This record gives sequence, structure tokens and C-alpha cells, in this order.
Amino acid sequence: MRVCFWTGYVLRLKPLPLLKIPMFFASDNDTVGPTGRHLLDSLRFPAGLVALLWLVHVYFIVSGNDPGNWGIFPRRLWGLRGVVTAPLAHGSWEHLISNSVPLFVLTSLSLYFYKRVALRAFWLIYFMTGVAVWLLGRSVIHIGASGVVYGLVAFIFWNGIFRRSLRSIVLAVIVLMLYSGMFMGILPDQEGISWESHLLGSLSGIFAAFWFRDELEEEEIEAPPQWDAEEERYFLPRDAFEKTKAQRAWEAEEALRRQQQERDENAPRPPYWNSTWT
Repeated sequence: MRVCFWTGYVLRLKPLPLLKIPMFFASDNDTVGPTGRHLLDSLRFPAGLVALLWLVHVYFIVSGNDPGNWGIFPRRLWGLRGVVTAPLAHGSWEHLISNSVPLFVLTSLSLYFYKRVALRAFWLIYFMTGVAVWLLGRSVIHIGASGVVYGLVAFIFWNGIFRRSLRSIVLAVIVLMLYSGMFMGILPDQEGISWESHLLGSLSGIFAAFWFRDELEEEEIEAPPQWDAEEERYFLPRDAFEKTKAQRAWEAEEALRRQQQERDENAPRPPYWNSTWT
């Protein structure tokens, strides 16, 4: 029985400076200036997830259990449990580290920039990838989290295509530059690599991006144009051409009469001692 690892790549990322370029923003409300609380919230789940992967791997080493027992074996009932457990199991320290770094980075980016849908998208990718591998994968044991990693890369990239906000497009380009080399992993017939997991994970990420495409973040919603909020003004009354000539003449006479009446009311009166007594 052969074990097929879901491999990943180790990237040494330098801290990125805060983007404050005006053209980066899609609207007046679209901003990437991080708040401390939101940034910490975006890091908690990825940190806990990676810590769980390492604890599971330590358990395998200490107990001597075979990680393959946690894997997905396609089209076998006993292998169906791997839909839940396979992403947690890794065959070596190198395998674990190569998946831990991109999993932490991509999950953090998703939670920070797409906080409304990130967790739902993550679990959709997680389980959809596992079920697809169980249905369509080769008859070997599949373990590792790189199927989820490929799904997150596809999710972030295709969000830029489906959402079309400037921020999502720039984020998609950044992720593409950082992880473009991973797309070689979807090519078939690679010994010891679960290319089906990579390919099906990518398709799951595309589906998640399409499914949640209309649930925009508050920062992605553009404010209405300023002129839409202004009161409409017209040079002529709206019913100017709906009146007859006689109606307009009568209105003109009424306007003159009111003006004359106002002038008479505002005209100064003579002092009382010059008044004529009768």
C-alpha cells in the first residue's frame, strides 16, 4: 500500500509594508489599514490550526501510529473518515513544515480581507476537497493539508475575478506572485504527490469564491456618486408645457396682484397727527 503525500512549498516571506497608495482603494470606504483587534482576530484561527497539525504529528511520533491510518482511501468506507482527519496528518517534518507556512499565511489573509465569508469558505474547501478526493482519487492513501492550501490560493485569486473590487484584484495578484509555482502540483502522474488533491482543492476554492461572490465586505461596497444625493433642480417648472395660454396669463395676473398687495401692505403710513378726522 503506497502513501501519497499532499506536498506544499516553504516560502520565506518578508513583512509587507502597509499599502497606502490611493489607487489601491476601490472606494472611499475601501481601506486596508489594519486595526489591532481585527488583525489579532485574523491570526487566532490560523495559529490554532497550525498548532493542531503539529500536536497531531508529535502524537504520531510518540505513539508510533501510522499517519496513513488517518488518510483518505478513495471509494472505501473505512477511508471516508479521512475526509475529516487526512488534512491533519503528515508523513514527515518536512511535509508538515511545507504545508504549515502557506496554510497559516493564506488562512490569515482570507480572514483579514474576507471576514464575512472566510470561515465558511475554509470549511467548504476543507470538506469538499476531501469528498472529491474520496470519489475521484487514485486508490492510494492521501494525507496532508496541501489540498486545502491549493483551495485557499484559488479562493483568493478567483475572488479578484468574481468580485472585481480593486482591493480583491490586487490581493489576487500578490497571492499569484507568491504561490505561482504551486500550480505545477496539479499536473498528473507525479510520484508520491497527490496531484488529485491539489487539482480538486483548487476547483473547490474556485467554487467557494463563486458561491460567496455576492457577499461583499463593507469596505468593498462603493458609496453612491455624489450627484445622486443632490436635489434635482430645473430651469423651468416641471408642468410649464402642460398649461394652456389662458392658464399662464391668469397665473401671471395673480402674481402681479399679489405683488401689488404686498407693496400696499408694506407702504409707510402717515403719522397719526397728520391723519384726517371725520
